[in-house]
Amino acid sequence: MAEFIYWLRDVREHLRVSGRRKALRQPGQGFDYTKDRDTVEQVVSRLHPRRMRLRVTEVIQQTPTAKTFRLERTDGPLPPFRAGQYVNVFVDVDGVLTSRPYSIASPPGSQVLELTVRDKPGGFVAPYLLNQVKVGDELETTGPAGSFYYEPLIDGHDLVFLAGGSGITPFMSIIRDTFGRSQATSPLHIHLLYGSRTPDDVIYGHELAELAASHPNFHYSLVISEPPPGYEGPIGLLDADLIRRQVGKLSTSLGSRDLVDKTFYICGPGVMYDFCLTALTEMGVPGHKIRRELYGPPDDVTQEPGWPESLSAETIFHVEVEGGDTIRAPAGEPLLNSLERYGIVVPAICRAGECSACRTRLLSGRVFMPSHTGLRESDRRHGYIHACVSYPLENLRIRL
Repeated sequence: MAEFIYWLRDVREHLRVSGRRKALRQPGQGFDYTKDRDTVEQVVSRLHPRRMRLRVTEVIQQTPTAKTFRLERTDGPLPPFRAGQYVNVFVDVDGVLTSRPYSIASPPGSQVLELTVRDKPGGFVAPYLLNQVKVGDELETTGPAGSFYYEPLIDGHDLVFLAGGSGITPFMSIIRDTFGRSQATSPLHIHLLYGSRTPDDVIYGHELAELAASHPNFHYSLVISEPPPGYEGPIGLLDADLIRRQVGKLSTSLGSRDLVDKTFYICGPGVMYDFCLTALTEMGVPGHKIRRELYGPPDDVTQEPGWPESLSAETIFHVEVEGGDTIRAPAGEPLLNSLERYGIVVPAICRAGECSACRTRLLSGRVFMPSHTGLRESDRRHGYIHACVSYPLENLRIRL
C-alpha cells in the first residue's frame, strides 16, 4: 500500500510539472530565446571569435633563427584559451593568401598574445614573418584552437615534456601558466627535455633555466645534438636511453609506479615524432599516456611510410575544382598549398590533418595522406579528405 501511495504521489507531481510546462510553451516547441539572440551571439563571439585582429607591439630576437612577436588585440579583448593551444595566422605573401598555425607561448590571462616563429629552410610563411613583419603591423588570426593541453582529470600530476626546436612554444605556455600561479591545491611536477641542434639556437633558454632554479618541481634538461667542443650537458637525440637517464628508469612492467604516474607530451619537428614514439614504446609507456601535437605536414612526404617508391615529389598532376578552374599540383606538395597558389582559398585552421576545417570531397582520383591524419571513418567512406595533408597521386577532381 505504501508503495502505491508513493507511486501515486510521483504521478501527481509529474502531472503538475507537465501542466506547468504546457502553460509556458506550446506542445512540441522549446523556449523562445529570440529576444536574447543578440546577447547570446555577442557572448559566443567574445569567447570563441572566428577571427581576431592583432597588432605587433614588440619583436624579440630569441636566437639567430627565431623571433618572438608580442601582439595585442585591436578588435576586442583576448578570449580565454587553454595553455598549449594555437592560433592560425593569415598572411598575403606575394599575392598568395595562405596561413600557418603557431602555438601561443604566453599563459592564459595575459594581456598580450605571444607567438614565436623559427626560420625554416624552404619555408614560405616563416621567412615573411621574420623579415617583413615589424612593430605596428597588424595580423589576422583565428581564435585559439587545438587540444594539446594539460587535462588534470586524465593526465595526472607527473608530466614529461619532450620538445624539439620551436616545439617548445606550447610548453612555454603550460610552464608559465603552471609556475606563474599558486600550486597549493594541485601541484604539478614537470620535467622538460628540450632537444636543440646547438646551444645558441635554444629558444627561451634563459627563462627556462631561471624557472628551473626557482621551482623545485620543474626540471629542465637541455639536450644538444651537435655539441661544441667542451660542452658538458646532455648530448645526442631523445632516444630511450637518454630519456631513461634524465627522467628515471622506467620498467616495461605496467605495474611500475614511475610508468603509471607519468604522462608524456611530444612537440617538435616531424622526424622527432617517430623517434620519440619508438623510444617510449620501447620503454613500455602505454599509448594513453602519450600526448602529441601535430605540427603541420611532413617536410618530405616521400619519406613517409606508404609513399609510392616510383613517384617523384616533382611529378605534376592536374586538379579540377568542380565549377571552377583546373590547376597544376606537384605530388610532393599538400593539395591545400597548391590551391592557395592559384588564389583558391580553402578554410584552414590546424593545417596538420586534425581539425577538418579544410575538409574536401574527392570526386575522382587518389591522394596520399600520412598515417597520423585525423580523418574520420565516415569521411573516408564517403570520399572526403583533408586538403592540408593530402598529396595527389594522379589527376584529381574535387568539390570544395
